[in-house]
Amino acid sequence: MLAGVAGDTWEWDPSLYSGSAGYYTRGRLPYPEALAEALTTELHLDGSGRLLDVGCGPGSLTLLLANRFAQAIGLDADHDMLDEAGRLAAQKGTDNVRWLHMRAEELPAGLGSFRLVTFAQSFHWMDRPRVAAAVHGMVAPGGACVHVSAMTHQGVEGDVALPHPRPPHSSIAELVRTYLGPERRAGQGLLPHGTPSGEEEIYRAAGFTGPRRIELPGREVTRVTDDIVAVVFSLSSSAPHLFGDDGARFEAELRQLLSSASPSGMFSEQLGEIAIDIWRP
Repeated sequence: MLAGVAGDTWEWDPSLYSGSAGYYTRGRLPYPEALAEALTTELHLDGSGRLLDVGCGPGSLTLLLANRFAQAIGLDADHDMLDEAGRLAAQKGTDNVRWLHMRAEELPAGLGSFRLVTFAQSFHWMDRPRVAAAVHGMVAPGGACVHVSAMTHQGVEGDVALPHPRPPHSSIAELVRTYLGPERRAGQGLLPHGTPSGEEEIYRAAGFTGPRRIELPGREVTRVTDDIVAVVFSLSSSAPHLFGDDGARFEAELRQLLSSASPSGMFSEQLGEIAIDIWRP
């Protein structure tokens, strides 16, 4: 969702999630309240101070945590994501969040200091050493930077019995490849090797210590066909703009695939755990 360079063969561009914002909220499962409770306990959050959520998308984490702070800022490079975040904030009656359209590489941008800075499924899209160094200087004394690792678009593989069929993710991926080619798409470029890892070394090089890790167990969820369609279009690798004039045909084939996998239109998944890494400056 945010700006940056993810590898030698790919550079961020504004089309990364073009057309995905309207699908993101339905396709991506929400972070559990347990995440907010864990951070509240660990960081002694009491409704004071400020939160900065970097790469906030439609505010999935921002809105979960906003009531633990006096003020929150959700920052993202995708304008449509921020429009969706504003809509959801109004729907929830959350009025202490400011939505800021900018690239993470522009930080600190005169925003001041924060009790908590968060990255939730966003850090890999950025120039990570540059952003981590900037954020290190923005964490207030006694504050923290939190990196959330999760997979909110699909569950994990397994042979545990579930009440409904699992979504046919492998078949969906193959269908996407028949339309978009064998290499993973991302904006105007390709990510043949996926997004980068090695976050711990980058945080430490920027001056952070840690991490203190909290792990939240996965949960079982039930989804319907429209949810799975939204999942596909919420991904950078299958964002709506990538299909061009073939979008309607692709969606029709996707729905037929899902109907074959579960004639009832119901699917079950077991989500993986959520890892919360707390870094101190």
